[in-house]
Amino acid sequence: MATGVRLHSVNVAMPLDGTAIRKLPQAGPVEVRELGLQGDGVGSPKHHGGPDQAAYAYGLPDYAWWEAALGRALPPATFGENLTITGLESGGCSVGDRLRIGTALFEVTSPRIPCATLARRMDDPRGFIRRFREARRPGLYLRVLEEGIVTVGDAVTYEPAAAGALPVLELQDLHYRRSATAAELERALAAPIAVRARRDLERRLARSQ
Repeated sequence: MATGVRLHSVNVAMPLDGTAIRKLPQAGPVEVRELGLQGDGVGSPKHHGGPDQAAYAYGLPDYAWWEAALGRALPPATFGENLTITGLESGGCSVGDRLRIGTALFEVTSPRIPCATLARRMDDPRGFIRRFREARRPGLYLRVLEEGIVTVGDAVTYEPAAAGALPVLELQDLHYRRSATAAELERALAAPIAVRARRDLERRLARSQ
């Protein structure tokens, strides 16, 4: 990730009509807690939220790519992210990478797996799930290691995970590639991945043995 990276937008929303994807930028400081940002919620706790998906981050370089692909401007929070970050290309990150923003510390746990809610949000209910997957710009789900305060303009300090860390795109590929070997599943399970991904991979590993 480039130097001089900043927090471009902080976005939150409470659920409305079963979803909290329609987030709005916040002008002032926002408290970060173990389960997420103050004023933010999830529409489907079965599939979203919890300590391992306390926040979702997306980068301006990924936004620029989508704007070129879609031929239109996309304001912050279009993808339902809590944290819009300059200089962040999510496809190049790994599980276990850490982001220090304001006084809060986050850790990458998994890529976003697109769903019908995102497809409707992008006005492409038939094709956007596949399009988002194939773009390989998934954004980052984060756990909160240290609670704190974040504010637009805060510097973002990127701390890469140790050498050999699991790339988020490798975890994304494992989700879709149901023929993964036991060794590949075990490698992913050794990383600090989100609990929902962990449960899926553990079930698949048990079936393979």
